[in-house]
Amino acid sequence: MKNNRRDFIKLSGLTAIGLAGANSFGCSVKQGNTSENKFQGQPRQSHTQTFNMSGYAAPKLEKVRMGVIGIGSRGTGALGRLLRIDGVEIKAICDVIPENLSAALKRYNNSNFTPDTYSEGEEDWRKVCERDDIDLIYITTSWDLHTPIAVYAMKHGKHAVVEVPAAATVDECWELVETSENTKQHCMMLENCCYDFFEMLTLNMARHGFFGDIVHTEGAYIHTFNFNPESKSKTWRKWENIRRNGNLYPMHGLGPIAQIMNLNYGDKMDFIVSVSGNDFMMANNYREAAQQDEFWKPFAEESGKSHRGNMNTSIIRTNRGGTIMLQHDITSPNVYSRIHKVSGTKAAALKYPLPPKINVGHDWLTEEEYALVEEEFTPEITRRIGEMAKEVGGHGGMDFMMDWRLIDCLRNGLPLDMTVYDAALWSVVGPLSEWSVANGSMPVNVPDFTAGTWKTNKPLMDLSLAKGGNTKMV
Repeated sequence: MKNNRRDFIKLSGLTAIGLAGANSFGCSVKQGNTSENKFQGQPRQSHTQTFNMSGYAAPKLEKVRMGVIGIGSRGTGALGRLLRIDGVEIKAICDVIPENLSAALKRYNNSNFTPDTYSEGEEDWRKVCERDDIDLIYITTSWDLHTPIAVYAMKHGKHAVVEVPAAATVDECWELVETSENTKQHCMMLENCCYDFFEMLTLNMARHGFFGDIVHTEGAYIHTFNFNPESKSKTWRKWENIRRNGNLYPMHGLGPIAQIMNLNYGDKMDFIVSVSGNDFMMANNYREAAQQDEFWKPFAEESGKSHRGNMNTSIIRTNRGGTIMLQHDITSPNVYSRIHKVSGTKAAALKYPLPPKINVGHDWLTEEEYALVEEEFTPEITRRIGEMAKEVGGHGGMDFMMDWRLIDCLRNGLPLDMTVYDAALWSVVGPLSEWSVANGSMPVNVPDFTAGTWKTNKPLMDLSLAKGGNTKMV
């Protein structure tokens, strides 16, 4: 039985490689109903690099003057964290809903928070980006505005950081990359999960060779979606799931394992294969809601034609021969999981279900053994500001850790922990998974946003705080 299973896995791997090599036409990938508008050919694969943003250190900023665009739940939370970091000055906040701005001003009513407010039109964000007294635009809007605002900000001399996903299409990914290179402005995706404590622990372990060669990793976004017909907020996200079929939100699971596998820094993704099941729930939910409320009729009509399947599973092969499995399901009744699995030639690690575990053989380490490993490999960034991060909060502290390190790098003139190439690569899995699903789960090639510099780029995330690390809390 074991030999048969091994032979099957080998055969499956060779088949996938053969299909990838045979299916290599050129094209672009666009948004849309993938069940009706099948993507043709393969996406654009590379470009002529005008400047390598990997390792780029912009001039240091003694004070980081910021504009925050999108003051919903994520934006409001970001304001609270940023106001606790020394050297931050919030110059402007912007949202299409005036009440959101009023609530933020009231919530953070102090002498350090007197921003100008923008809420007169749907494109007021342009005015924020055009100001001469802002260094950094922090973007927490709906997905469709992430790339347009980031690109506009960079073209107006601002660094841009953007909530996940940074882009929704392959063309948008390329636009972010080329704008960042041409303007020499940072563009970083705010992937907070890279700063979660176990994820940073396993990254440090990987860098010290604990796992040996990384054979396989897994990540996910599995999260119960409780449809409440009384709640009509964030309808834009509902439409995303109705009109697109694939892994629409891969970044939280992917970011940490991409860093562990040194993607863009010694390795790259070669191709992706993606499979979606049927929608077993949402079309029925919208149909039932529409019988009670006219508001849901358009959702019911469209969802009945094309709603994203409950579960999507995507497999990626890297240039060095490692594999990645990513899953996405925000519909089924599941306990929250990002899966964080690392499998190497010497050891493995797994988070979800909690608590996280490590093994070097057939059995998990005991609590005592785990504590010894944790003590040895806990990175300096965790030791230095971990408790402060937990105090401020934001997903257990990882949000603050991310914001603090971002500001610390900008104030010290250091390269950021994540680049525009990471933002593009981690985001592009979404539209590429759509392409694969729409074409019978055929392989699709993953673009090389680094234009070949992945072979020599050095990993960036500084877990040791060898430089910087001197930004204080206020």
